[in-house]
Amino acid sequence: MSAVIERSVLTSAQRSHRRSALFVRWLRKIHLYVGLWGAALGLVFGATGLLMNHRALLKIPVEKEVQRTAQLKLTQDFDSPEAMAAWLQAELQFQGLQSRAKADPPRRVTWGERTVEQPERWSFNLQAPHKAVSAEYFVGNRFVKVETQDATPIGTLMRLHTASGVSAFWVLLSDSVAGALIVLSLTGLLLWTRLHPLRLSAVAASLAALVASGGFLWAAI
Repeated sequence: MSAVIERSVLTSAQRSHRRSALFVRWLRKIHLYVGLWGAALGLVFGATGLLMNHRALLKIPVEKEVQRTAQLKLTQDFDSPEAMAAWLQAELQFQGLQSRAKADPPRRVTWGERTVEQPERWSFNLQAPHKAVSAEYFVGNRFVKVETQDATPIGTLMRLHTASGVSAFWVLLSDSVAGALIVLSLTGLLLWTRLHPLRLSAVAASLAALVASGGFLWAAI
């Protein structure tokens, strides 16, 4: 009974203040739990980002010293680069990972003091978090040149950072970290404003200016 009486005597301003306080409390909880989710992977992405920025200066080993090059003998003919890419994936046990095939048409090239006709060239790139394989084939040859590069543990982390050769699950996991950062930014801004109209207006104006600047730069590019 007393609660009903208390609710009835509250002014509209007091009720609005209570709703705002409750909303801010929920914002803090969202900010906290989303921050906990993104903390571990955020640390990995941040550390690997720093390593990538300074890998040349610090001479960080991202690939193992052993680099294997081989020539695989072809036992069948292939009508297209895609067919050979599928064969390479099966031969090198790279099924289900990222692959890219490219065909360059025949062209005349300068070799020494001569101009020669270079046949059609197929190039392949297979990616996995722990290694990369590149292959080259000139149409008419009976072999394909294959080069394998194995990554160090740090190199594997960097390849995960750039989503090289990863599964759809890792891509979605990375997207969840990006989404968590967006949620943290928005909830942080709202917590800073404490829902005060003047601060909300300032944040809205700043975000609108940022979006407009991004759109202008995108149009200029």
